[in-house]
Amino acid sequence: MRSRTGAEFRIFVAYPHAPPPASGYPVVYVLDANATFGTVTEAVRLQSARPEATGVTPAVVVGIGYPTDLPLDPVRRTFDYTPNVDPFALGSRPDGSDWPPTGGADAFLDFIEDELKPAVVGMAPIDPHRQALFGHSFGGLFTLYTLFRRPEAFQTFVAGSPSIWFGNGAILAAEKEFSSNLETVASARSVLIAVGGLEQTPPSVRDGAKQREFEARASWIVRNRMVDNAKEMAGRLESLSGRGLRVRYEEFPGENHVSVIPPLVSRALRFALAPR
Repeated sequence: MRSRTGAEFRIFVAYPHAPPPASGYPVVYVLDANATFGTVTEAVRLQSARPEATGVTPAVVVGIGYPTDLPLDPVRRTFDYTPNVDPFALGSRPDGSDWPPTGGADAFLDFIEDELKPAVVGMAPIDPHRQALFGHSFGGLFTLYTLFRRPEAFQTFVAGSPSIWFGNGAILAAEKEFSSNLETVASARSVLIAVGGLEQTPPSVRDGAKQREFEARASWIVRNRMVDNAKEMAGRLESLSGRGLRVRYEEFPGENHVSVIPPLVSRALRFALAPR
């Protein structure tokens, strides 16, 4: 699918075997779909077969990916999932290299809202009041950005291992604005913020030949405060529960930034697709 701006995406769609309810199917929009669509789709397929036991109802899964056979497109996702920030706030990457282009989150969100969602509505009966967004890492950052900028876009937001550190915490300005204006925007939104318990702990296995690279990576992991940032964000948002925001924080002990994805998927589906 090519957006109006000329950006090309690979869209994955899975439909339930079960007939749609009168209100239409709920939908889960999944970022980094080249890597995650299969996992999410199989989890929905298996668990929704017995929603009374699993707490997961049948749903359409829409994966947003890129025209590559690799699991991730680092350059495209860095641009699409990040808000616009001062380039001087980026600093350098762990290996000392420059960042690829950043700041495309608003254009990417326009694509989802104005082009992708209407296309999905034409494919299957959709419940417009049961739409979830699932993202991990930079995708988790984008999920939070969407919540803060356009909370009416989805009813459920799953931010896995969100990169809150990006741009010296640039997302915090959007959070502050959202919190101040919550009474004037859509309410009854559910937010799951989750992180692996080891995401703030440098790995214990190192390659002696790459000691400097290891030390740079270890310093990066500690400095980014993945666990602390996620927990603190959830705590601040939870204080808004009186204004229609349902917030849950989940920490998965023993899981790192990548291994957390499979357990996060199951937890996210129960959070977003509970029977009603």
